[in-house]
Amino acid sequence: MITPDGFFRVCDSVAEEIAEALRPIVGTPYGAEEICIGADNTPTERLDKIAEDIVLAAFREHAVCARLLSEEAGMVDIGGDTGIAYLDPVDGSFNASVGIPFYALSVGLSDGTQMIAGYVRNLATGETFTAVRGGGAFVDGKPICPSEKESFATSAMSVYARPPEMRALLENGYTSRRIRKLGASALELCYVACGRLEAFLDLRGTLRITDAAAAILILEEAGGIVSLPTGGPCIFPDDVCAGRCILGANKAIHGKIASLMRLL
Repeated sequence: MITPDGFFRVCDSVAEEIAEALRPIVGTPYGAEEICIGADNTPTERLDKIAEDIVLAAFREHAVCARLLSEEAGMVDIGGDTGIAYLDPVDGSFNASVGIPFYALSVGLSDGTQMIAGYVRNLATGETFTAVRGGGAFVDGKPICPSEKESFATSAMSVYARPPEMRALLENGYTSRRIRKLGASALELCYVACGRLEAFLDLRGTLRITDAAAAILILEEAGGIVSLPTGGPCIFPDDVCAGRCILGANKAIHGKIASLMRLL
């Protein structure tokens, strides 16, 4: 299996190629056209397929890992000796399809037992989040950490909840200075990692390992906490059709949200 540094170099090259390939079709009906059904049983847009094909070709050329799991192609052979990569070629496909500059390449690398490296790049801006297990987390090479805010009243959070769930949260004391829903979960978890948001809460039960693998490692290496909304361990299977609920937050806010969730 490739080293984390080698993995990041391949990801940097791939991200640049994807950004260049997508630039003419982002925000166009052509890029947003649904061309097939992916392994996750959801429609695959043209821009997703273009990005995925670029990643697969590069990862095979460099034998990055033995296998790769993508929401579009499913589990595929890459040709390396060991390891699994978890890919979302365009996290935030809707944003890309309509021209909102908040969508990302997200790739997590596992040694088969645990995640060892995570890479998330905003393809519209080039901002890049990385982490190596035991080595901290970074944005564009600079160390990052979550905020130290402890109060809901001063916090900004990204919340994905259906109306009944949101109503129950509010009735049980959930408040926030700002509630956001930005449309790219990997980037939003990375925003918690660098202190731009205090928490990311997804109650839809649709988040998959390909969406979250890289960003979870980045947030945990930065010093944040990732769990089920009620605070228990959040374990993702290697299945792009299996979704989970998730809470990622700074240490102080995490406990408060988990306590509220246990009341629901």
